Amino acid sequence: MNIADAHRWVNTWFLKTAGGDGRPAYYDIDSYYPQLRQIDRAFPQIKAEAMALLGRRDEVPRLHETDPGQECISAATPNDWRVYYLTLAGAKAEPNQAQCPATTRVLDQVPGVFQACFSILDPGKSVPPHRGPYGGYLRYHLGLIVPDNDPPQLKVNGQPYTWREGEGVLFDDTHEHEVSNTCAEPRVVLIVDIFRRMPLPQTLVNHGARRLGARLYGQPILRNALERNAG
Repeated sequence: MNIADAHRWVNTWFLKTAGGDGRPAYYDIDSYYPQLRQIDRAFPQIKAEAMALLGRRDEVPRLHETDPGQECISAATPNDWRVYYLTLAGAKAEPNQAQCPATTRVLDQVPGVFQACFSILDPGKSVPPHRGPYGGYLRYHLGLIVPDNDPPQLKVNGQPYTWREGEGVLFDDTHEHEVSNTCAEPRVVLIVDIFRRMPLPQTLVNHGARRLGARLYGQPILRNALERNAG
């Protein structure tokens, strides 16, 4: 079995545990992962760091510039989608974390963080339908900077959600999802991926996969991203 086959097999195993095709699109944070509310409560401090980052967003690389495998979703529509990594597949972007100490402190208090980043959509930047590559985590968004007029909309498995500043949402990004955006201002969210709750065998494999992913995926992508940040 090669790596691609093993990846598909593990994903199928994970998602079967989560309910297969009937698994939820969105999850209730308070019942599923209430620890994420610590991030909600830190919204003012996190937004302040996002505002500082937005002021120099031209220095933040586009997603496909750091991870060429994402070109099909990052470069497929006009305008830019920029990502400022804090941690990726368990590997830490320490220079970026130093620039965002309040966000980093609260993330350190939340157990099970798989990866985290600031996601900046330029005005009018949409993201076409796609599926997340790995079933071992769920994805949380905290709305940080959301235009009042014509705000962009997330759709997961056909179910729409409109971001609101200070509001968190938890969803399964292995469902087909997309972002429709025609607004005239940038949108910024904090993305945090947390370990999916699964039986012990799947959980052990998931933790092992994160260690492997940090070395094979997270660290090389972060080196590329940090070089571009520095440039």
